[in-house]
Amino acid sequence: MDKPTLPQLSRRSLISIAAAGATAALVGPAATAAPKTFGAARSSGADLGQQLLAQWRTSPGTHRLLADFRHAGYRLGARPATPPVVANVKQFGAVADGVTDDLDAFRAAVRAAGEGGGGTVLVPPGTYHLSGPLFIHWSNVVLRGASTRETVLYFSRPLKEGYRDNWQDAKNQDRWSWAGGQIWVIPEAVKAKLEAEEWLGTEGWIPGAALASLAQARRGDTDVTVSSTAGLGKGQLVLLETENRPDSRLLVHLAGDTEGASAYDWVAGAPQLVPGTDGFYPQYGTLQWPVRIERVLDDRTVRLAQPLKHDLSQEWPSVLRELGPAVTGVGIERLTVRNQLIDQTRHNQNPGSNGLHFQASHDCWADQVRVENVDVGFGLTGAKSVTLSHVTVAGRACHHPFVIRMQSHDNLIEDFTVEPFTVPLVDGARLHGLNAEGLSSGNVYHRGVMAEGTFDSHRALPFENLRTNIEIANTGSVGGSAQSGPYFGARTSHWGVQVTNDRSYAVCLGDIAPASVTLGISGVADDSSGLRPDYPGGVEALEGLSSLEPSTVNDLYESQRRLTS
Repeated sequence: MDKPTLPQLSRRSLISIAAAGATAALVGPAATAAPKTFGAARSSGADLGQQLLAQWRTSPGTHRLLADFRHAGYRLGARPATPPVVANVKQFGAVADGVTDDLDAFRAAVRAAGEGGGGTVLVPPGTYHLSGPLFIHWSNVVLRGASTRETVLYFSRPLKEGYRDNWQDAKNQDRWSWAGGQIWVIPEAVKAKLEAEEWLGTEGWIPGAALASLAQARRGDTDVTVSSTAGLGKGQLVLLETENRPDSRLLVHLAGDTEGASAYDWVAGAPQLVPGTDGFYPQYGTLQWPVRIERVLDDRTVRLAQPLKHDLSQEWPSVLRELGPAVTGVGIERLTVRNQLIDQTRHNQNPGSNGLHFQASHDCWADQVRVENVDVGFGLTGAKSVTLSHVTVAGRACHHPFVIRMQSHDNLIEDFTVEPFTVPLVDGARLHGLNAEGLSSGNVYHRGVMAEGTFDSHRALPFENLRTNIEIANTGSVGGSAQSGPYFGARTSHWGVQVTNDRSYAVCLGDIAPASVTLGISGVADDSSGLRPDYPGGVEALEGLSSLEPSTVNDLYESQRRLTS
C-alpha cells in the first residue's frame, strides 16, 4: 500500500494557490496530490464547496478528504416501514392517568407484538406512568403514539432505580451517564451478557461464525474477493471484521495515512486502542462494520451495498462473520419521553434519566420523538443504519443530547432540535452535544438547531463523520479519556454551519482533524478548534481543507444524494 506523494507546500503558499482558483488541482479525488492544509483559505469568488463536490462526484468512494455519506440511515436512506397495527397498550391494561403504573401493560403489548412476528403497538393519547425502562428485544415492532403533545410516557425513576445499578467504583462513575435508555432497543442476548459481566464486557455486537476471509481491496471498492461465497446470500447483513494489530497500522490508515498519523505515538497516546497495552479495551480488538451483501457475483466474489471505508490489506486481515444477535425494523414514533425532574448530578455520576437507546440494532428509527429532563437524550451503541428524524431534546440541562459510541456506523440524525434548557447546567456537570466516538463512522447529523451543546468527540478515533446544515449556539465541551487517543480520524466534515455566539470551538477542525474538511462556517471569530492537537507536525501534517468561505452548497449530505440519485 503506497502512500500518495504530497507536495511540499507551506500554509501561506496554499492560501495564495486557493485564491488563484487552483483548488480542484490540489485536492484530487484519488488522493494522488493532497495539500498539506488550506488554512483559512479565501477563493476570490470561486465556490470551494462546488469545486470539492464536483471532484467527489467523479470518484465518490476514494476522494482524499470527503467521505461518501449517501448511505446513512435506515436501509441506506430509505423511508421507514409502516407495519400494520397489531396491539394497543390499553388492551393490555394501560390506564394513562399519569399515576397508575403502566409498565407491565407496555411490556406485555410489546412482547405480544414481537412474539407474533412484529407490527405496530398503538399508544393512544394520555400520560402513561412507567416505573422502569421499556426493553424492546424483538424485531419489527413499532411503538406509535398520537403526537409528542398528546402521548407522554412519564418515567418516574432513572435507570439506577428502575432497572439496576451500574456504578464503577474504580472510576467513581456511573455508566448510565452515557449508556442505556428508558426505551431501550437491544437484543435480549446482549442485555443478558452485559448483566452477567456486570457491564464490564463489550457492549456492541456478539459476532457469529466466520463465513469467509477477504482478499486485498481498496477503499471505495464494492466488489470484493472472498475465500468462498457458500455461506453468503443476496440481501444478507454480515459483519466485516478487521483485525486491529498491535503495530497500529490500521489506526494510522483510519487517520488518513497522514504524516501526523504516522508520527503519532499510538502506544503512549492511545493505549485503549492498541492491543497489548495497559488499559486496552477488548471491543477495539477488531474494527466491526456491518454491511449488506447486494449480490453474489460468482463463487469467489460478492458486491457490497456500500463502498469500503478502508483498504483491506494483509497488514490487517479481514473476515466476514455472521452478525450475531440483533434487533431490526424497530420504530419509535409520535410521543414524548418525560423523565421525572430531578436535580442534575456532577459529571459522569448521572443515574440514567435517559431517553431512547438503540444497541446492537440495525435499520431502526425514531420519528417525532421528544425527550425531556434527560441525562442522555438519544443514544446509539454498536448501532447500524438507524434514522432519528424530527427529534427534540428539552427540559433541564443534560449530559449528552446525542451520543454515538462503540463502533456505530452509518446512522442519520436529521431535523433535530436541542431547546434552551429550562434548568441550567449545575456546578461540576458537563454538557457535550453531537457526539461520535469509538471507531464510529459514516454517521450524519444534518438540518438541526442547537440552543445548547457543541460538536462533540469522545476520542478513540471516530472517522468519516459529518455535521452539516446546522445552526448552533456553541456552548458545550468535548470529552473522552486521554487514554483513548485522537479526537478525529480521517474525512471528518463540518460543512455549512451557522454559529450564533462567535465560538469556533470544536466546530472548526483545520488544526485538529487529519485529511478532513471544514467549510462554510459562519458567525465565528476565528478558525481555531480550541482543542489541544493530537498529531505531531501541526496543521502542515494534517493534509486537510479548512475555509470559512461561504458556499452555495450548504448541506453536504443532501447534495451528495442529489448528485448521485
